[in-house]
Amino acid sequence: MKKDLFGICPYVTSQKVLAGKWSILILHLLSDKESIRFNELQRMMPEEMTHATLSRQLKYLEQEGMIIRKDYGEIPPRVEYSLSGIGEKFRTVLDELEKWGQEYISNMKK
Repeated sequence: MKKDLFGICPYVTSQKVLAGKWSILILHLLSDKESIRFNELQRMMPEEMTHATLSRQLKYLEQEGMIIRKDYGEIPPRVEYSLSGIGEKFRTVLDELEKWGQEYISNMKK
């Protein structure tokens, strides 16, 4: 029987929390602002990102505790997303991913 390493191994846990094609980009966009409304966030995403996919990814990140969803209960609906406390701590990881990504892009051009 294989062990479930979620909650035990930091790498497996991180990989599961960040599952989803767009999770890192969403966290990056949320790290640049105090809060972002759904439609604004969707405009910032690549064209192939559908409304349903973004909604699903945001629900997952909220469930995992990485982001906070604030519903103002207004009509028309107004919902904003922001990083949670543990999501804020991910900023340093995002900074390092950006550095590594830039180095990798430079290396690809050689």
